[in-house]
Amino acid sequence: MGNNEEQTTHFGYEKVARGEKAGRVRSVFESVAPSYDIMNDLMSLGAHRAWKAFMLARTGLRSGQQALDVAGGTGDITAGLAQQVGESGQVFHTDINPAMLAVGEDRLLDQGLGRNITSMVADAEQLPFDDNSMHCVSIAFGLRNVTNKDKALAEMQRVLRPGGRVLVLEFSRLVVKWLEPVYEAYSFRVLPALGELIADDADSYRYLAESIRMHPDQVTLKNMLSSAGLEDVVYHNLSGGIVALHIGHKY
Repeated sequence: MGNNEEQTTHFGYEKVARGEKAGRVRSVFESVAPSYDIMNDLMSLGAHRAWKAFMLARTGLRSGQQALDVAGGTGDITAGLAQQVGESGQVFHTDINPAMLAVGEDRLLDQGLGRNITSMVADAEQLPFDDNSMHCVSIAFGLRNVTNKDKALAEMQRVLRPGGRVLVLEFSRLVVKWLEPVYEAYSFRVLPALGELIADDADSYRYLAESIRMHPDQVTLKNMLSSAGLEDVVYHNLSGGIVALHIGHKY
């Protein structure tokens, strides 16, 4: 029974073979990629911009440094990192999904930010970078879609330079309990309806709502970052815990 548990993982509320999850997540994001940004604005009522700004304000990056955005998707965080390191720095914009990466690369080029950014397909569980090579590693709203989160966090710690930070921005658990019924109704009724209306894909947004519920809570994720070798791990609840930013350091 234990062996069978090790061979399965969650895809939303559904249990699937571990080797199957990445392909199913890829299909979800291939479907939503063209409408991903407008859906982010609609789903969060624009709050995702404030959450990302809060994250970017805590990177500790300086001009000329090197940063990695894991699961960078349509490039919001990558753009902020690129502005922080300047033209003498370097940012790697990575995603396992070519469709999301392509949308992001086009957006970054349209913003005139291509000079110090390298976009590339990369798996969070097998990052193609040297040990101790990045001053900052970020992942925003991507960790919950990774099959082996512990392995991905260990990889982020590996490529981080001493003195650097790993930042994980992700949906989490509400700490404002009276909001729970409203949040549940919004997640499982409004989001799929918006997905159907805007992206012609209710199922993908139902999966996204389910994946949030299956993601580790704030304390569990803090412990996972510590187990990956990161130190002085702290987290900040945003919007009553709908989202949390975790920050881990390497010394």
